[in-house]
Amino acid sequence: SQRGASYREGNVYYIRSLDAGKVYPGARAAVSPCHRFVKELVEWKPDVVHSQCEFTSYFYARCIAKQAKAPLLHTYHTVYEDYTHYFSPSEKLGKKAVAFLTRHLLKKADGVIAPTDKVARLLYSYGVEVPVYTVPTGIDLTPYEEARREREWEGWRRLTSAPILVTVGRVAKEKNLDEILNFLATKRGSRYHWLVVGDGPHRAELETRCRELGLSRRVTFTGMVDPKEVPFYYQMGDAFVSASTSETQGLTYVEALSSGLPAICRKDDCLQGVISNGKNGWQYETAEEFFDALEILFPESLVHRQKITGWEYEMCSINARQSVYRFSTDEFGRSMEAIYRSLRGAKEEVLEKKTVLQWRKGLAALRK
Repeated sequence: SQRGASYREGNVYYIRSLDAGKVYPGARAAVSPCHRFVKELVEWKPDVVHSQCEFTSYFYARCIAKQAKAPLLHTYHTVYEDYTHYFSPSEKLGKKAVAFLTRHLLKKADGVIAPTDKVARLLYSYGVEVPVYTVPTGIDLTPYEEARREREWEGWRRLTSAPILVTVGRVAKEKNLDEILNFLATKRGSRYHWLVVGDGPHRAELETRCRELGLSRRVTFTGMVDPKEVPFYYQMGDAFVSASTSETQGLTYVEALSSGLPAICRKDDCLQGVISNGKNGWQYETAEEFFDALEILFPESLVHRQKITGWEYEMCSINARQSVYRFSTDEFGRSMEAIYRSLRGAKEEVLEKKTVLQWRKGLAALRK
């Protein structure tokens, strides 16, 4: 909460927080002790406590879980070692600090959710010993499907007759957007227009770089947009592109595929099982592979006939839409319910064993 005090609204508790932008742009840290709210939540007797942040709110979750004797489940969805430039002058020391803090924090949890196998492997490499479950984050795909069917959305206009590459998300240094900018500055990149949807601390620097490269007419920065309109911005593009290797789950990849956009993304472990080369997109490692993929989707021979896409594009678009159903909210809900039940059963078994042990110790003391 950014208000002056903590408060409750319905069944949601908001904790007073302060700006922590010096650590990471846009970050906030909870600062209120909130003993009354913690007590209310403990008295509510939750079956499972599920936390989503490793920082201040995690300690509230630990406190509630301990007092309520409920299992604590935590979702770890940020690869902090990719963000060390925000808080550490040394990348090596920053990564060591991340590994130590992660291992120390998560040892108090009963289980951890990782959105991809990439994150699960990383946690084990840090020495995390609690069970780690890989569960892709669920997305409500309906808005993207509806926007695809309503391309004639009021106000929707094609920016240019050139193939439009779209990127959606936070405009930050770790997203490696400079790479795509440099690709577009080459001869092979001159055919494409890039639409960057979102805002962030790296935007001003990118805009300056655009002017230096003479790309201002071929790159459009929308800035921050209404979340409800994001599905329509996907529809303004012909393909989704990303050069990021800092993703843990790549939600925008799934949104793009659901929108029917083939995805051309830098190869990364988080894309295993998400993007299949030649089916719903391509994972590239070099500029040559990046442009080879685009030229399959947008062959130059079709441009002369005033047509952007061909048969290969249509098949890739169909495959994109069909490949994302396992990322739906329904599938996510079923997976999480199974984990909740499993953890709750395990916790009850541990508590029962502790009770029996305490009874035996008490009985032995009486016999003495």
